[in-house]
Amino acid sequence: MKQFYGMSPRGNLEEALQGLYSPQFIMLLSNADQFEDHVQALERRFPGVPSIGCIGMSYQIGVVEHGVGIIAFSDGVSAAANVLEQVSSMPVKYIQRLNQDVQTVGGSGQDTVCIDFCAGNDACVLTTINTVLRQRNISLVGGTGDQGKVSANGRVYEDAVAYALVRNQGGRVKTYKENIYHQLGNYRFIASDTDRANYILGSLNGKPAKQVYKDILHVTDEEILTRTFQNPFGKINGDDTCIISIKEVHGNALACFRQVNDSDVLILLELGDYQAITQNTIQQICQDFPRRSAIFSVNCLFRYKLFSERGYMNSYLHDMASLGDHAGFVGYGEHYNNRFVNQSMTCVVFE
Repeated sequence: MKQFYGMSPRGNLEEALQGLYSPQFIMLLSNADQFEDHVQALERRFPGVPSIGCIGMSYQIGVVEHGVGIIAFSDGVSAAANVLEQVSSMPVKYIQRLNQDVQTVGGSGQDTVCIDFCAGNDACVLTTINTVLRQRNISLVGGTGDQGKVSANGRVYEDAVAYALVRNQGGRVKTYKENIYHQLGNYRFIASDTDRANYILGSLNGKPAKQVYKDILHVTDEEILTRTFQNPFGKINGDDTCIISIKEVHGNALACFRQVNDSDVLILLELGDYQAITQNTIQQICQDFPRRSAIFSVNCLFRYKLFSERGYMNSYLHDMASLGDHAGFVGYGEHYNNRFVNQSMTCVVFE
């Protein structure tokens, strides 16, 4: 298979599509002002080709913040794209669409991946999708777009998740998740006074969450939102840690970017040697896949901000380009199989 990446910082879709011929699957990353026009124009240009899209930034060796980016696969993939609607209340109502698409594409976890762009309620959406994918051990990589809108096959949807099943006819696929944080000290917290609907974390070990965070890290209220780049929370999930970013101060509580439930066990994390961790990820991918056709990744907005502030973003993209054709988008939350995570990178590698 082959991966195509085209972009236009000016938002010129025709410019972004130059050089793309006979795509078998297309992803659109556009800006809020032009998204709906781009969705329609893309469908006119490549009618009937499975496609998904969202509002967000794309990248290859540089980041396109406000224009349009196109990532497309050709020469050896089969794909089906669709949506689950009413994700805020009842995504399972549309699960038969995913069942049918899995049957149509065929394949298994060895050669097939699900890529999704979500408009919200990510944890519930991923649990719903996983009820189908796990029957064939199919992995998932994706993320949250901006403005609550996604697209599939030339139509724009709100309150929905757009997904694509992509089967590599020329080899294997495998997904990866990169965590650049590790545990800080021996702090362990039991969450309480949570508001699941609004992602509010009220108390930690019976004390106000805001005050616990401030006391440990010696920060002010104003510094909490930038300190989360260095010190997010983590939720233990088996042998893995799901990162939980702080969104804002909410009275004496903290509003987060992913749901926290009463009785969840949390730890505090600190930033590690992200350059060394990136090199470890690259080495692992090279070891698993001596031959690589494409790498599609999702990087968190907070990772993008952190790397940019530290002058590492361009170096990071050049490091990832050493793997071959690498492209992706900046998400507001990252998806990895049935997990909704923050401040992470998830990717799928095609042999």
